[in-house]
Amino acid sequence: MNAEPASRSLAAPIRGALKLGRRAWDYAARAALDIALPTLCVACREPVAGEGVCAACWAKLSFIAPPFCARLGIPFVYDPGPGILSMQAIADPPAYQRARAAVRYDDVARTLVHQLKYHDRTDLAPSMGRWMARAGQELLDGADLLVPVPLHWRRGFSRRFNQSGALARAISRNSNVPVSRDALRRVRPTEHQIGLSRAERAANVQGAFKVAPERRAEIQGRRVVLIDDVLTSGATADACARALLRAKAAQVDLLVFARVVDAQRSPI
Repeated sequence: MNAEPASRSLAAPIRGALKLGRRAWDYAARAALDIALPTLCVACREPVAGEGVCAACWAKLSFIAPPFCARLGIPFVYDPGPGILSMQAIADPPAYQRARAAVRYDDVARTLVHQLKYHDRTDLAPSMGRWMARAGQELLDGADLLVPVPLHWRRGFSRRFNQSGALARAISRNSNVPVSRDALRRVRPTEHQIGLSRAERAANVQGAFKVAPERRAEIQGRRVVLIDDVLTSGATADACARALLRAKAAQVDLLVFARVVDAQRSPI
């Protein structure tokens, strides 16, 4: 009669010992893997801990800070005063209200984007999203919703994930602004924008985005921050912003990881 209680009393310590043994084994295995396969800098392939870039490549990242255009976030060479707009913002204002970027699209930034986008380095998204949240703080303050630029389902199937969605989730964790993953849809496939002129880029994405009818109530009256990885001509972001505004969004801002800065253009 005492055999069953005795076996039960021994079971708990045995299970505890097994759990401790598994934890110790997992820790040892991870430590061995870290030694055998150290994390490498995504840019120069030197061993690195944590952020995905080594100290030397970190120093090469060109973070964008004031002074910049109040509308487009284009950095100025010198400070022209508060609220000044760039010539580009005056001559060709976009549908979105404000744009901000964490870094210039230089060699290191390009490598980070390509590793995330084409090589499944989703481990880079938390750091990139944190930098974006810092750069876009004024956009995120009071924002109601983050909306990632969507992929067409065919491209999403081939890539397996949307890099803009991964960045949006990381930004949400740093800002507590919720993400609406499927409210905006790419309703037709588009050609790659690389190599197209500004006019061709705009024509390529015209009518390519739409807010799903059942999600319009989620967008109506909301301040939306559109999330993407790179801002080049702004054609894709502009087409997305127009679709969101047609769905009665109160305001659309744009937050990207990197933006192309044309050195040949006048800074103001």
